[in-house]
Amino acid sequence: MARHATRTHVGRVYDHNEDSVRCLPEAGLYLVADGMGGHASGEVASRVAADTITEYLSAMPLAEAVRMAHRAVVEAADGDATLKGMGSTVVAAELKRGRLHIAWVGDSRGYLYRNGELRRVTRDHSLVNLLVDRKELTEAEAQRHPQKNVITQTLGHGDPTPSENSVALRSGDRVLLCSDGLNDELTDADIGAVLASTGDLEAAVTTM
Repeated sequence: MARHATRTHVGRVYDHNEDSVRCLPEAGLYLVADGMGGHASGEVASRVAADTITEYLSAMPLAEAVRMAHRAVVEAADGDATLKGMGSTVVAAELKRGRLHIAWVGDSRGYLYRNGELRRVTRDHSLVNLLVDRKELTEAEAQRHPQKNVITQTLGHGDPTPSENSVALRSGDRVLLCSDGLNDELTDADIGAVLASTGDLEAAVTTM
């Protein structure tokens, strides 16, 4: 069974934590949802998303469970005026027979660390990534862009289409799922350096 470690932090912007994390090795499910909205509604959105994916994963493919999470967030907001406008990003990974299946909406990320190298296995649903795809920005310019946190897909808004990826894992691989709270503070090089410095998962997440 895969080993895991988790850490969440309120950060320096908000006075409450809007992330939800699920690590269920028996189901092969690992996810991070990052809520948004006024007051405590972001926390509600991420919890609804995480709970819905956990509930439906056994009955359907991962991307379909993420779509169900979108519907559940919409329904929760429609049913309570104080939750109007809430939403959440999510990155979810299902480990099955040595293969990692990933589905995501928004800018929460997945990384694979293998043989001393870190690479992203997700691609943000964001304005700057659209501009990079159109060759209007370089990756370096996107990292410094004032609108780098503008996301183009969110659970709870519009009609999001989860993106997917699948990776065959090898012995020694490490997978990192995170909200933008981490990669806003640390570059990919910083994250890779932390993972290179220790094989202890608890030490790595504490350092980050």
